[in-house]
Amino acid sequence: MALTDNYIEDFETLHLGKNLIIGNYNRIGKNVSIGNNVKIGHHCIIDDDVIIGDDVVIENYVLLKKDTKVGNNVKIGDFTLIKFNSTIRDNVIIDTHNKIGFNTVIGSDCAFTSYCEVRDNCKIGNNVKMGSRCTISSGITVEDNVNIKYSFVFTDTPDLKNENEKIFGLIKEGAKFGANVTIMPGITIGRNAEIGACSQVRHNVPDNEIWYGNPAKFFKKFSS
Repeated sequence: MALTDNYIEDFETLHLGKNLIIGNYNRIGKNVSIGNNVKIGHHCIIDDDVIIGDDVVIENYVLLKKDTKVGNNVKIGDFTLIKFNSTIRDNVIIDTHNKIGFNTVIGSDCAFTSYCEVRDNCKIGNNVKMGSRCTISSGITVEDNVNIKYSFVFTDTPDLKNENEKIFGLIKEGAKFGANVTIMPGITIGRNAEIGACSQVRHNVPDNEIWYGNPAKFFKKFSS
């Protein structure tokens, strides 16, 4: 492995594992740790204090900001930005042109296709799947085993009558969403609930119910 065509801030604090493939024209900051069997493409920026686990693939033009932690067996696609102090856990696939906000946690076994944005201070559980062009606004929690189709938006519009205070929403475990769904601010989607395609959800959805429409309305409850 040659690093001659890369800019290394401080070789003394750079911790490198075995079997690495690192492309050209990357910038690697201070106190960076890179595990075993890692492949890094070209024109990436890895800021100070970033930790990268084993068996990770980082494609081209990726930016990992300060204090980012990347787990084992993770793939990060071209032109992806992960902001500072965020954590990507094991077995995650983040496709091209994605953005992960600061202080955000992505759980294990998640998969995001292209052009998704998970904003600041979000908590994404394990085994969450997101189609392309999805947006999770700041401060929202998504629990485990949630499946979201493409062009989904969970909004966080501030309450103008209450000094722009934001109320953060919640998606509970096992919820499923069709394509082109919009969730209004502060809404809770119940456990195992299903929201039909092209719906706008303005009210909390209880556990085990199907809602759809614009505005979304109750359709039926799952049999127990």
